[in-house]
Amino acid sequence: MGPKIDHWNNEKERVVVITDLALLICKYDFIMLKCLQLQRVPLNNVNRICLGSFAFPERSLDRREGEGLRIYWGKQREPDFLSRWNPFSTEVPYATFMEHPVKNTNERFSDICQISMFVSQLVPAVQSVQAKDPARTEGVRVEHEPLAIDTYTGLMSFIGNRNKLGYSLARGSVGF
Repeated sequence: MGPKIDHWNNEKERVVVITDLALLICKYDFIMLKCLQLQRVPLNNVNRICLGSFAFPERSLDRREGEGLRIYWGKQREPDFLSRWNPFSTEVPYATFMEHPVKNTNERFSDICQISMFVSQLVPAVQSVQAKDPARTEGVRVEHEPLAIDTYTGLMSFIGNRNKLGYSLARGSVGF
């Protein structure tokens, strides 16, 4: 999979892995070859998967083109006020992804960076785990709708995204 787009429209390169019981979202440092951060989302908690184009407020200065994937989990549908307006919040009950910029460099990258391939593996994995839970009455919903990103000025995301600051790249003697 490719970059995660946070609720402030910042691209953050992530490795996403589907296991038998969980979705692992890993911030991996490709320079130092180590995992810096790991978010574990139990597949049983995934309740909605949305595919669609990115949608911004009418007067937003920093827009992005293309399509993405948003995975919702837990009971809360939208982040609360404090989480939404805190750029460092980790309490957002969803993750938004887009295809990685290197997807067209060769066939191998193309296969592992495609959103459609990822969804075709994620949906059956979630359904399999949820079918084993007798307390679960509702399955995962797959929807096609615009993915709203509520940023208006987006100065920090504009600078960060244009300079690929969310990616693990060698920058002189500094890697981040």
